[in-house]
Amino acid sequence: MRVLAVPDEVSNLKRMFNAAVAACHPSRVVPQALPPRPKGRIVVIGAGKASAAMAAAVEDAWGPPLSGIVVTRYGHGVRTKHIEVVEAGHPLPDAAGVDAATRALNEVRNLTSEDLLLVLLSGGGSALLSAPLAPLTLGEKQDITRGLVLSGASIHEINCVRKHLSAVKGGRLAALAYPARVVTLAISDVANDDISVIASGPTVADSTTRFDALQILERHRIDIPKSAVTLLLDPASESIKADNLRLANSEYRIVARAADALAAACDEAQRLGYETKILGVNVEGEAREIARIHGEIVRHQTPSTRPLVLLSGGELTLKVTGDGRGGRNREYLLSLAQSLQGLADFWALAGDTDGIDGNDDVAGGWITPDTSSRAKSAGIDMAQHALNNDSGGFFSALGQELITGPTRTNVNDFRSILIAPSV
Repeated sequence: MRVLAVPDEVSNLKRMFNAAVAACHPSRVVPQALPPRPKGRIVVIGAGKASAAMAAAVEDAWGPPLSGIVVTRYGHGVRTKHIEVVEAGHPLPDAAGVDAATRALNEVRNLTSEDLLLVLLSGGGSALLSAPLAPLTLGEKQDITRGLVLSGASIHEINCVRKHLSAVKGGRLAALAYPARVVTLAISDVANDDISVIASGPTVADSTTRFDALQILERHRIDIPKSAVTLLLDPASESIKADNLRLANSEYRIVARAADALAAACDEAQRLGYETKILGVNVEGEAREIARIHGEIVRHQTPSTRPLVLLSGGELTLKVTGDGRGGRNREYLLSLAQSLQGLADFWALAGDTDGIDGNDDVAGGWITPDTSSRAKSAGIDMAQHALNNDSGGFFSALGQELITGPTRTNVNDFRSILIAPSV
């Protein structure tokens, strides 16, 4: 099999991506954020793609006695000695996640004011720590989640619905732990680091309402089962609000975020001799539309004497109408390649910092000035792949996938575009 050479520009973009991920790894950011050890028990509960690595960092920093349970995505677990690690389904919740959530709730009951509940949150926590409120079933919650994801609903909208159908989210975990002290350490994967959105805010107050959740489901034309309607019409399903005294002992600390990742990438780019410009830390919007906007920026950008790297973070959305495979980062790149056809001297890389773009084990991909021409020569129809939401098939066929494996952190999307100066 012919092995394609990776251009030096792409290798350098990969180095920037790796620097961004390393800056936000739990082993680097968790120990310095830990509170003083309490006199009483320490119970650790965690959820997210980084939660197992976060738990390992806590163990390394503190040692025993510790107890608790964290739930992470399949394949993202690490070895721990005192805190149990459970792997479960993401992005759709499964029975393993429900069982872990039930056990986590039991762990925090009957804590005292001398005890500490340490909560470790990261991206993916909403799906992984899943405890549907009765009478909603797991299958019904899976259908609702799947419908929202495929509809192109924003993460804020999806999490609003989740909070009002869950026994854990929307402040309920911290309220259950009262009067214990609750300290949450979070690796943020959401725009503007909104702590009520990270893992659907199990330890903080929620400003959204059950009526908001109903409107979101109706707006996106989601088939709402009778059990969900019953829940959302019941005042008991309302999330915990800011005036609830059971949140009085809850503290929150963000230990890593997209801005940290982009700062590290900027440092690496400058070390490599590039100029840098950040297009936005918390860019949101439909992947194809953001690609079009970035394409226009590239076409009107004129580097002076050194190559310029445009960086951006945040979380894009992807409305799926075809039956292909891929994710928002590869969809962005495919659209960017289309918008930059005929333009020389640009390279781009995009990937999810957790190592997973969409539902397959690919972090993202990259494009070069000859991506379009290579695809045409190989008989690969770029427009058809785009129409069918098959960015995964496109980049796989060209050998331009970014594959990292689980990174065990998650500060959302990383996008970089390198523009060479005009000769």
